[in-house]
Amino acid sequence: MSGVDSVARRGVNPISATAGIGLRFPHHTTFLETRPPIGWVEVHSENYLSGPAFKVLETIRRDYPLSLHSVGLSLGSAEGISARHLERLADLARRLDPGMVSEHLAWGAVDHDFLADLLPLPLTEESLEIVSANVSRAQDALGRRILIENPATYLQFANSTIPEWEFLSALATRTGCGLICDVNNIIVSTTNHGWDAASYLRALPANEIGEYHLAGHQIRDSEDGPLLLDTHDRPVAPSVWDLFEVALEIIGPRPTLIEWDAELPPLPRLLAEAAAAEQRIDRYSHRHALAR
Repeated sequence: MSGVDSVARRGVNPISATAGIGLRFPHHTTFLETRPPIGWVEVHSENYLSGPAFKVLETIRRDYPLSLHSVGLSLGSAEGISARHLERLADLARRLDPGMVSEHLAWGAVDHDFLADLLPLPLTEESLEIVSANVSRAQDALGRRILIENPATYLQFANSTIPEWEFLSALATRTGCGLICDVNNIIVSTTNHGWDAASYLRALPANEIGEYHLAGHQIRDSEDGPLLLDTHDRPVAPSVWDLFEVALEIIGPRPTLIEWDAELPPLPRLLAEAAAAEQRIDRYSHRHALAR
């Protein structure tokens, strides 16, 4: 297990099980002016490493719990992760002291040139060793546990030997990392590959889930049936809401993020999605309180 266990492990569910939003640049001004009653906010780390945007985030951080969600560590890269990028991310985390730091089960760099995508990797023992080493290195540099997000995928590698849910469970066991349960990604991947969404959810290690992600997706017709695309450009889909309620029953409440990255609506529309998630969390908590 990573040496992160020997340091103060901040970032282990310090944000309460409430709904938050992904804060994007077009909403900065409105957010600062209105200070909406939202439980927490999450941002893409790479957008705030320097410049005026950091000052905005520093101001918001004074009043709201914060999660840093990175897209550039390329944890699936066999060549390892960029020392410079990891150093900058660690510096950002030190300056902002976020409640959570997270990344993706993906790769996105070749010869340290960054690609504009989160790319899938074959799920093999070799890949598991590579990702585990990179996650451990990241946690040691950050001095905290990080959360790893399950991917949305559109193909399966012929040489994959480990089911995705088992790969994620093994990664958590080997490194001590936590997991993001991206409910939308589960719907996308299970639909595209013919898996069962509820079975995938039940196979995840509940104790290691530190956060939920909810988002919208597009559906395209193909010769083989519907193809779901993880677009984050519309409200949370009904199927995602349904599986989220299953997740609450199986795993329990966790910090829950509304992701909306393209075709951004006005901020009140995004807050309404978070309120809908909060209602489901409250309904679960109330029902189980009565059952005690």
